[in-house]
Amino acid sequence: MRTKTVRVLLVEDDDGDAVLVEALLDEASAPFVLSRAGTLAEAERMLGDAECVLLDLGLPDAQGLEGLHRLLGKQNAPAILVLTGLDDEREGIEAVAAGAEDYLIKGQVDGELLLRGVRYAVERRRAEDAQRKLREAELLASERARLERGLLPPPLLQNSDLDLEVRYQPGGQRMLLGGDFYDAVGMPDGTVHAVIGDVCGHGPDEAALGVCLRIAWRALVLAGEPPEKVLRTLDQVLVAERHGDGIFTTACMVTVAPDRRSARYFLAGHPEPLLLVGKQIVDLPPSKIGVPLGVLPDYAWTGVDVQLPPGWAVACYTDGLIEGRVPDDIDRLGVERLCDILHRHLQAGPDWMDSVIAEVTELNGGALDDDVAILLLRDGN
Repeated sequence: MRTKTVRVLLVEDDDGDAVLVEALLDEASAPFVLSRAGTLAEAERMLGDAECVLLDLGLPDAQGLEGLHRLLGKQNAPAILVLTGLDDEREGIEAVAAGAEDYLIKGQVDGELLLRGVRYAVERRRAEDAQRKLREAELLASERARLERGLLPPPLLQNSDLDLEVRYQPGGQRMLLGGDFYDAVGMPDGTVHAVIGDVCGHGPDEAALGVCLRIAWRALVLAGEPPEKVLRTLDQVLVAERHGDGIFTTACMVTVAPDRRSARYFLAGHPEPLLLVGKQIVDLPPSKIGVPLGVLPDYAWTGVDVQLPPGWAVACYTDGLIEGRVPDDIDRLGVERLCDILHRHLQAGPDWMDSVIAEVTELNGGALDDDVAILLLRDGN
């Protein structure tokens, strides 16, 4: 098997020592591509092309461990082997403690030892990088799990006659969740409340804010607060907890009456829910979208009352589902074309969510830029 060539950068200002290193590598027939820098500043410019650095600790522009610290501070720093004199072995030990892979004493190194040292340093750095990436992946998975529990919790609908289905898909092939959230709570009198929301932006701050709002919503609903007050309180929570003045959140709240024949929904800058009956999409009464949370202080949101025919289902979704691109069109997908897609998939049966998301994604030509969340409440009778 052919040995892989290793790119080695020698940082050495003494021409005699540099020639000795080159001779030792030639003696060992080392599969190295060797380049040389005479100063630390020159080495910093050449660092990106090196897999291993042989670093002399006595340079014109850096003495002692200063050069090592500067190189280790560079992003994606390669493996570093320190070269010391016979009288500087303690400095070599200190260099290893500071982050060098190993140290070699000039005058006590032959070609084979130098070859093994470089190979060891490179493989050790690769192993450290692999371990670091594994730790990062584990932390990412743990963070995602915590955020998912906060943003997308199990609903509190025990012993309810309503069926609930939910879907969530991160946008842009991200591993982390964004700020989309949903929840549903059943009350002792049979009333069912549901919410879906979307914090503007993406990242851990937005996700944390979404978790905060979702938990606050559940607590307010369980405390029996009316929907109008729930929205006003959520607005206050958002303003207090957001990390920037321009951060807002859209939300849709739905309350289904105990007799399952009527509902009221509130919109805070959010797409209107869809009322489905059998294989048809039923027009809802004209509604006022309202402003998002965090935009106008003391804003009063008003609800829209809806009669629910037998066999009804209500679908709430975030705008990631309608903001995808369409081939040969500069406009976004939009609600009207989403309804056309949904109507076709409803003809195939009630399990339409995955197929609709798949078609919207395909029309977009790849992963959707924004997160998609869908919450579907269905009459179970």
